[in-house]
Amino acid sequence: MINKCSEFFKESYDGMIIGEHSRDTDLDVNPVKAKELTNIRSANKDENVKLSPPRLMTLEEAIGYVASDELIEVTPKRIRLRKRCLDVTKRKSQSKRAKD
Repeated sequence: MINKCSEFFKESYDGMIIGEHSRDTDLDVNPVKAKELTNIRSANKDENVKLSPPRLMTLEEAIGYVASDELIEVTPKRIRLRKRCLDVTKRKSQSKRAKD
């Protein structure tokens, strides 16, 4: 996930936009869940991963970034981007219905 996107989050919840994918598609990830290392050779590869600091957006940047299926949450302390539909399975079924 780290090589595929730039991140702009500190705390997250289901449906929250936590980063920018290098492609045009959405990438559903769980940043809280630890990666399972089953291959012995890859166990040391993920130990020294350096995270870049989160990119904090202003309200103007968030308005320019948000897509049609996304919303902006504005609180006194934070500006967050999230999907309109928080559940992953509902989002996928809605996108399939939109294509048909």
